[in-house]
Amino acid sequence: MISFKKEFHYLSYLQYPFMLVAIFYIFRPILNDLKGLLPDFNTGLVYLGLGISLSTLQDTAKTQNKISKRIFQNPRYAKRFLIVLAIEILVFIGLGLFGFYQNQSNPFKELSYGFLSIGIGMIGMLKSASEMAEHQSGQTSPSVQAEPSLRDPAPLP
Repeated sequence: MISFKKEFHYLSYLQYPFMLVAIFYIFRPILNDLKGLLPDFNTGLVYLGLGISLSTLQDTAKTQNKISKRIFQNPRYAKRFLIVLAIEILVFIGLGLFGFYQNQSNPFKELSYGFLSIGIGMIGMLKSASEMAEHQSGQTSPSVQAEPSLRDPAPLP
């Protein structure tokens, strides 16, 4: 079977341009005397959500930094982190859905797509974080515990 792990890892580096565009749109109203604050903030949130989605393509077997390693090697810290992340996801998606059903005159309506985008992006982040926690704590999934012949199938002719 073909492994795309390396290609996905390289593809995850696209997160950085999306994050830079998000920073630009979030800070642009400050430079323009707060003109277009909500539309620019919404656009920034959309790009931030896309950047977070791309960051989940990284190899979860590798720890990114010392703080991540410290959190994910302690099961109690990892569980707390995953719970906080899940709550954040629910808040962002809840705010997005609430704003989505508001009337056009409500300023919250303009931010709904941004909140939904960042919430959906964080769902992938939750999955990646749970995989990192599982890997760093020493637990393995049932597929990894399978016989060696089942883990690494022979290449096709």
